[in-house]
Amino acid sequence: MDESTLERVLIVGIELPNDTIDIETSMDELQELVKAASGIVVSRVIQKKERINSAYFIGKGKAMEIENYCDELDISTVVFNDELTGAQLRNLESIINKKIVDRTNLILDIFASRANSNEGKLQVKLAQLKYRLPRLVGFSDYLSRTGGGIGTRGPGEQKLETDRRHILREIDNIEGQLKEVEKNRSIKRKKREDSSLPIVALVGYTNAGKSTLLNKLIEFNDETMERKPVFVKDMLFATLDTSLRRSKLPNGQAFLITDTVGFVSKLPTRLVEAFKGTLEELKYADLLIHVVDSSNKDLDIQLNTTMDILKDLNLLGKPIITVFNKMDRVDMSNLLFDNRFVENKIFISAKNDINLDKLMSLIEVLLPQQFRDVTLKIPFDKQNLVNYFMDNYDVKIINYLDDGTVLEFVINQIDYEKYKTFII
Repeated sequence: MDESTLERVLIVGIELPNDTIDIETSMDELQELVKAASGIVVSRVIQKKERINSAYFIGKGKAMEIENYCDELDISTVVFNDELTGAQLRNLESIINKKIVDRTNLILDIFASRANSNEGKLQVKLAQLKYRLPRLVGFSDYLSRTGGGIGTRGPGEQKLETDRRHILREIDNIEGQLKEVEKNRSIKRKKREDSSLPIVALVGYTNAGKSTLLNKLIEFNDETMERKPVFVKDMLFATLDTSLRRSKLPNGQAFLITDTVGFVSKLPTRLVEAFKGTLEELKYADLLIHVVDSSNKDLDIQLNTTMDILKDLNLLGKPIITVFNKMDRVDMSNLLFDNRFVENKIFISAKNDINLDKLMSLIEVLLPQQFRDVTLKIPFDKQNLVNYFMDNYDVKIINYLDDGTVLEFVINQIDYEKYKTFII
């Protein structure tokens, strides 16, 4: 993209005494978020303070300095690294006289431009409306424009009505639609559960390589119809909508693999709430694969951010494999990380096919479903079961006898209990 067409942005952050995340690291991430929103960061301002200014977030004098920077550098948008109140937005705009966007609105903006499914669009729009409702008095007229750039996007580029009652009605309407979506998801989930196929879910920081890994894992499936790859791009939140694909373990057992929306530090609470329905699908996964970017200097932030969200969703009781991805970019001897949340780990490069076979073997070992070698004889009046086993397992031997079909293969415990009457 031609940089001359990108929105020119100044990013602003505050360094407080008790910050747990390094300010430069956080600002680097904010810069990547601006890039993902099709902006270009021209400069950054960091102010050290003992506490946040309730009226201006930063100091009033610093706000006046920023006004001068914007004029000198031809900057149209100022993005703050934290969430601003409506009063702070209004006060900053009155001094700086430029579009003011906070981190939460920026992330919502990216989500609005990336959501493709109906559910994703509804979830994002709901989060946007709930964010904007208490801030109506804080926004200038740029939020009423259609497609006005960073911080103004919405699903379908719809004009935001600033009437409070209209927004409340819209929130009620979207929540009703999402309840219908949840019903449909429950029906699909029931079908998955009835299939007895284990479910493996990818979780982790945005841009850690989850989509690349998913595409590699589905290559182990021998059914080309199931190999449709998911979108991959080197940017934050390249994909939002969850994908469900099929693969096979080394023992021939078929399984389903799904990815989830990526996480980021300071992920807005309302976004976690909005996507809670989607994230709660993780409850039905048999195994979680936590993908981290080994080449990222802030590896521990990635680890802790993801594990905190999994803790909030009560998912830490599930078996988890921590996959250290992008090892092609890292010297193993220099890889340091917090071991507190890392039990089962493996080091891979999804892009370069390093240790993917070992990952598949580890998935097979850690799936809570047990596997058994069986020989089944299926009578001719139940030949639909033969098709089921052929579709979902790697049948090693098949013999056609006068009184039925004999199959030898490895079966999971759920199907074992269902069909053990056919064991010979």
